[in-house]
Amino acid sequence: MIFADWAAKWGVPPAAMADLQTRAFGLDGTPGAEAGRSEAAVQSQVRLEASRKGGRLWRNNVGAGYSDTGDYIRWGLANDSASVNRVIKSADLIGLRPVKVEQRHVGTVIGQFVSREVKAAGWTYRGTDREVAQLNWATLVNTLGGDAAFATAEGTL
Repeated sequence: MIFADWAAKWGVPPAAMADLQTRAFGLDGTPGAEAGRSEAAVQSQVRLEASRKGGRLWRNNVGAGYSDTGDYIRWGLANDSASVNRVIKSADLIGLRPVKVEQRHVGTVIGQFVSREVKAAGWTYRGTDREVAQLNWATLVNTLGGDAAFATAEGTL
């Protein structure tokens, strides 16, 4: 069951779902983002922020093509096939951050899966097919306890 199906089952209004996704997933950009910064500059900024906070983010290149031996290969997370990739697109950056768990694992540090889809400063969500597939990834990650969002500057971690 995906998040939207769950929300419909429990009567969560579409406006509430849109507000949650906008706020939780950064669909309205990152507050304080410096307009005009390139996606590459934002990506470096977000990776440095993760490291300063004890986490690590790596580049998740996604694509497909032929190898030197002529084999067709796909790479990147959630890129099992072209049909899967049309529906769900994993983010630019993936990694882990330390989280101290309470109660049952008191004092134990676990690694929480972190994912950021990096956009140039000034970007806002428009609902293109690509953005919808990227949002599907963020929804999946967040539903399973990870932390996924769009980022146009540091400040999303």
